[in-house]
Amino acid sequence: MLKLFEYNWQVRKDWFDWCETVDGEELMKLRTGGIGYILPTLYHIVTVEYGWICGGIQEKEIEIPSFEEVASLQQVKDLSARCHEELAPFVYGWNDSLEDRIMIDITDEGEHEPHKYGEVMRHLIAHEIHHTGQLSVWSREIGKPPVTANFIGRGLFN
Repeated sequence: MLKLFEYNWQVRKDWFDWCETVDGEELMKLRTGGIGYILPTLYHIVTVEYGWICGGIQEKEIEIPSFEEVASLQQVKDLSARCHEELAPFVYGWNDSLEDRIMIDITDEGEHEPHKYGEVMRHLIAHEIHHTGQLSVWSREIGKPPVTANFIGRGLFN
């Protein structure tokens, strides 16, 4: 599981680098599917991971700024770095004893839903991969090659 988190973090960095090569208007242009915009999708990836791990599993008091508060590429990158710094020790410290522990999620409707830590962690992996797939489609729509989704060749097992 750790290697898939590391993969996602590398791909996310690559998408941030990709964004540096794109006109800022393209990052905020409405598109079909998902969140609908490139930069808010990256913000969403970051805040969902942070919210589930730090706020949910670790039960920390967290504050997630609204997108409007961090609505530039640099600010979203900075938010990503801050969130990563806080949640990475938990991911690197993962062990099998955490798999079946239960966290309680409070839904938007106020319902309490129990989830196993292992299920949440795997959801986060799939969630980010899903949204980076959307970014790949949108990159092709603007005529730019997407970030590679290839797991092989990223040096994750060196």
